[in-house]
Amino acid sequence: MRTTPFAAAQTVPALPGVGLRPPHYQQILQQRPCVGWFEVHSENYFGAGGQPLHYLDMIRDVYPLSLHGVGLSLGSTGPLDQDHLRRLCDLVSRIQPGLVSEHLSWGRVGPRHLNDLLPLPYTEEALDVVCDHIDEVQETLRRQILVENISSYIQFRHSTLPEGEFIARVARRTGCGILLDVNNLYVNEANNGIDPVSYLNEMPIGAIREIHLAGHDRVGSLLIDTHGTRVAAPVWELYAQALDRFGPVPTLIEWDTDIPPLDVLLEESNHAGKVMRARHAFAS
Repeated sequence: MRTTPFAAAQTVPALPGVGLRPPHYQQILQQRPCVGWFEVHSENYFGAGGQPLHYLDMIRDVYPLSLHGVGLSLGSTGPLDQDHLRRLCDLVSRIQPGLVSEHLSWGRVGPRHLNDLLPLPYTEEALDVVCDHIDEVQETLRRQILVENISSYIQFRHSTLPEGEFIARVARRTGCGILLDVNNLYVNEANNGIDPVSYLNEMPIGAIREIHLAGHDRVGSLLIDTHGTRVAAPVWELYAQALDRFGPVPTLIEWDTDIPPLDVLLEESNHAGKVMRARHAFAS
């Protein structure tokens, strides 16, 4: 049981980590596997107590943690959900994670949440909306957040900015960091014709604070970002290119559906470590 209201701040190392999932809580605490850090979806721990927070507190005492949100809807035109933001602020204060991230997307209209990460039109108007919301979140949390590029299956004809330039401008204007999802970038290359090399070159090097890797599935001519399989070979190749440009970055193996045994996640994490070491012999 904690004797102080807040934990000390953490640092997430430039090493591979894995997503923390309930089926693995006890095994992690019993075996203390060799992994750099864990990431959780913030909204799963918004309760005032209970088993999820109980395990999160214990694992947090052993491993660095990152909080990854899916519900702030930074791209919605209306105001941010203040109750959601308050709950996130409370969780950040309790856990003091090394990194806090959200998606560059929208998923809420008024009080209605659509339970999806929907793409933005990349326009000057959308840029203003997103930047205002990120400023508000960072001022409330009193810390930097990261924004993640999402997978998408449509593009808006009236977009006036390439996606990479849009995200780079968001980071420069707000001081936020970027969570680069390499699988999403590969999926969008296949679905929308995005040039991944140009995309990576548009990213400000110092802003890339975290990388995500995950699996995808093919449905007809589309690639679907399912987070339910191992990382595909071309995604590993794109990851190596990202490391060449950005250097060693905390790298997460995401696996959210059909969750496998912990050993499978650790195998993927170990492979990410091998790629990182091959690209940067002195990464630590």
